[in-house]
Amino acid sequence: MLSKLARKPVAWVVAGAVVVAIAFGLFWFQPWKLWTTTTVDEDLPIAAAPSGGAQGAPDGSEAPSTNDDPTVAHLLAEGDFITHEHDTSGKAQLFEQPDGTVVLAIAGLKTSDGPDLRVWITDQEVGEDWFVFDDGYHVELGELKGNKGDQLYEVPADTDLSKVTSVTIWCERFSVSFGAAPLATA
Repeated sequence: MLSKLARKPVAWVVAGAVVVAIAFGLFWFQPWKLWTTTTVDEDLPIAAAPSGGAQGAPDGSEAPSTNDDPTVAHLLAEGDFITHEHDTSGKAQLFEQPDGTVVLAIAGLKTSDGPDLRVWITDQEVGEDWFVFDDGYHVELGELKGNKGDQLYEVPADTDLSKVTSVTIWCERFSVSFGAAPLATA
């Protein structure tokens, strides 16, 4: 019976369509990323609090206690990640570097790997609704470097920091947040 079907052109068309559909599904969903991990271990800034008081470093150690030291980054805002589409934890911190540039430090990130993951800073509130981050003001800082560890992202100079209230690990392909952190002024 199978050999009879193999001789019919319709069977070949259907088989070809099935193969194309499977290939497209694998490309689009990338299911193997459920089992992959990329760990990043970049050096994160240690900052003095804007008020000049001691501020803890991302690893919990004590940071310099002066705001006058030109070699120390200044913590602008910070917050802890909460879970949205995938279990996500870690801390997000915005720092002004001694040279005036602003960077986003993500400390202790733990999330799932996924297709087309990006790091965004946005003007959206962090809550239960994880589809909203592309609705308002958002700035993409780049592709997520790894789904675990410590990583830095440079914030473009033309970013309006007065609008930024959160960070999200955004899946561009499916328009969902894996996790997000509200940014409270330090």
